[in-house]
Amino acid sequence: MLEQTEMPKHGSLEMAVVLAPAQSGRHSWSGGPASPGGLATYIISHYPVHLIDVVRLDDGSRVIIRPTLPQDAELQRDFFRTLSAESRYGRFMTPLKELPENMTQRFASIDYRSHLALLAEVFVGGRQTMIGEARYIVDACDSTACEFAIAIADVWQVHGLARLLLDRLERQAAASGIRRMVADTLRANRAMIGLAAQAGYAVKANREDAMLARLEKCLAPSAAPLPS
Repeated sequence: MLEQTEMPKHGSLEMAVVLAPAQSGRHSWSGGPASPGGLATYIISHYPVHLIDVVRLDDGSRVIIRPTLPQDAELQRDFFRTLSAESRYGRFMTPLKELPENMTQRFASIDYRSHLALLAEVFVGGRQTMIGEARYIVDACDSTACEFAIAIADVWQVHGLARLLLDRLERQAAASGIRRMVADTLRANRAMIGLAAQAGYAVKANREDAMLARLEKCLAPSAAPLPS
């Protein structure tokens, strides 16, 4: 299970992140609690705005992918509640009925360097809805390695969202100097293992737990690092 026990402090650089609602398409969208003028503004230290994107899934749905914000704690809770018991167990490898508060806060409060999380969301009827996430945490003992995890809402699976999130996670990791991405997943989690195999990950037996599979991929150095 991907967790984090300690986070470094944010730097002093602040950036305003402004997202405006779309004018057309299947879903209207914004970047958070909207102002009367229809804009949403966030002020956050070292926020990687270059990771904000709007994508089309296999079924034509329009989805926003962006780095997580501290204001997303409630979105994280709501997202967890939409997951089936099977999806929750597949992500956390332990039965959970609610997302623990300390875990919610860790998931929302990240530094975008040692801990990066990308959130996928749609807006239906003006309501912001989280439908997926992908994150990595850099190994405290090896800054060139990280552990990653992905979760997709059940009704949004099989539309290519997991692959889009993983691809962006890998590209940012490579641009940040990470050379190896790893994850542990249940051997019964065929969807996760299939996704990883298609993305070039080696699937190995976990030496410490026969119920788990180890996913591992070496990343090539980024020829053109993403802007920061």
